[in-house]
Amino acid sequence: MTLVKPIQIGPVRIEAPVILAPMTAVTDLPFRRAVKRFGAGLTVTEMIASQAMVRETRQSLQKALWDPAEEPVSMQLAGCEPRVMAEAAKLNEHRGAAIIDINMGCPVKKVVNGWAGSALMRDLRTAAAIIEATVKAVKVPVTLKTRMGWDHSSLNAPELARIAEDLGVQMITIHGRTRCQMYKGEADWSFVRRVKEAVSIPVIVNGDICSIGDAREALRQSGADGVMIGRGAYGRPWLVGQVMADLCGGAPRPEPSLDEQLATMLRQYGEMLSLYGTHTGVNLARKHIGWYTKGLPGSAELRNRVNSQDDPNVVVGMLQEFYSPWLARSAA
Repeated sequence: MTLVKPIQIGPVRIEAPVILAPMTAVTDLPFRRAVKRFGAGLTVTEMIASQAMVRETRQSLQKALWDPAEEPVSMQLAGCEPRVMAEAAKLNEHRGAAIIDINMGCPVKKVVNGWAGSALMRDLRTAAAIIEATVKAVKVPVTLKTRMGWDHSSLNAPELARIAEDLGVQMITIHGRTRCQMYKGEADWSFVRRVKEAVSIPVIVNGDICSIGDAREALRQSGADGVMIGRGAYGRPWLVGQVMADLCGGAPRPEPSLDEQLATMLRQYGEMLSLYGTHTGVNLARKHIGWYTKGLPGSAELRNRVNSQDDPNVVVGMLQEFYSPWLARSAA
């Protein structure tokens, strides 16, 4: 049974609205490539600070890199100044973004203290000014990602959604938590229905979607047009594709075999070394290795060994040795 239908974001048609969430220090180019190879309706870059984008810092340019296989790609921006957000949006449009996504949901203290991310839910006037400036600055569609509100006494996502739609935003994603919840408790998928009823543009539900069953239940409770998967894809770049196949009425996609999982991890590892250089790449890849191997016998000991190793060739050898007993049984 098909549970989702194609959505239109301006001129961009998303055949299967199952989306990889933007996650800082996670959804870089190598990880998004891995997800896209297994299937995804849309991928979104890591959050890029608009001020850094305008200055074209090395880190912001790395975050804005994308692969033609990702097309159409959505680039996410965060900031608190309308003029700077507009300029950053133009730069990303010129770098090939098919969609500009505005972040008004990040709960991290560093972002919020700079009056960006979810802090903007406490100042809808500034939020509106940022949205208006961004929409006017580019020809590509603009989308918005936010939360239910700052806290449970100010659940103003429906109001912000109406403002955003009036200003030209063409899709809204709601993480079913408040800023003050951070990532604690459970996402409230049913609240997203209030946003869906407030606007006529597509609404995407996000938060705690870690399985096919979660995706189905999130859609049922929210009435949303699609789902966005974040932390559920840690170490499981195939999950987005599995959910997409299920919600679109396709044949079930089983978990990849352990040799496929190892090959996927090693390919991502190599791409991270190429993108960041050996020192940074080895450090950034450690968490991904932890996620890929989580739950396998001996994985905690492996993580401890990997986390103290700076030579990528040694790390690759450790991983191949760790997986070899299962691969041998599989081959037999």
